[in-house]
Amino acid sequence: MKLNLSTTTFAAYIGIDWADRKHDIALYDPDTQTWSHQMIDATPSAIADWVNQLRQQYGSAPLLVGLEQKRGPLLYALCPYNNLVLVPINPRTVANYRKAFQPSRAKSDPIDAKLIVELLQKHGDKLDIWQAGCPKHRALRQWVESRWMLVGEKVRLTNRITASLKSYFPQVLDWFEDKDTLVFCEFLEQYPDVQAAQAATASQLTQFFRVHKVIANQQSVVGLCKSRQQAHP
Repeated sequence: MKLNLSTTTFAAYIGIDWADRKHDIALYDPDTQTWSHQMIDATPSAIADWVNQLRQQYGSAPLLVGLEQKRGPLLYALCPYNNLVLVPINPRTVANYRKAFQPSRAKSDPIDAKLIVELLQKHGDKLDIWQAGCPKHRALRQWVESRWMLVGEKVRLTNRITASLKSYFPQVLDWFEDKDTLVFCEFLEQYPDVQAAQAATASQLTQFFRVHKVIANQQSVVGLCKSRQQAHP
């Protein structure tokens, strides 16, 4: 849902530049036309204390909160508070906005927090309000996002292993189609280079694949044996 500032009045506009260990916060109060800045720890207790401070100051009045995050612990930590209207903003949007109005293009977390507030005020019609959904929906979304993070990490590690093997053991990349399997990892542990693989007997290699119940790699065993025979006629 798009943000419509012409039909909604907010008691304060808040921009949060988040990080793993701390969050920089800029707050603009339209009644007093004043700015305030603070930094809090990136912990659930620190976030809860900060929200309680807002409640003491503004009660249950709606507060517009922009954060440079489309998902993650900060967003989920803030979504239970009904008076906080959350607007996730793409980090690239903030970076491009900074480049347009900051000639030095130097990143500063307090400045970015203030720029997020300006984006909310001046370009709210182009931003979407985050819809939290029911608790089960939020939990499912977190699990899905965690899974995708793990998949991305697996791909990153597999690419690093593949790049490393190309320099000293490229043969094994042809012998195994899937590089993210237990059998591939254990094969590398048992035969860390081509010399170790060639030194193994055909029965040893066959037994290895039988233990792992991998029939498709029997051809790889034959290939290893041929390589060994060619290297040691």
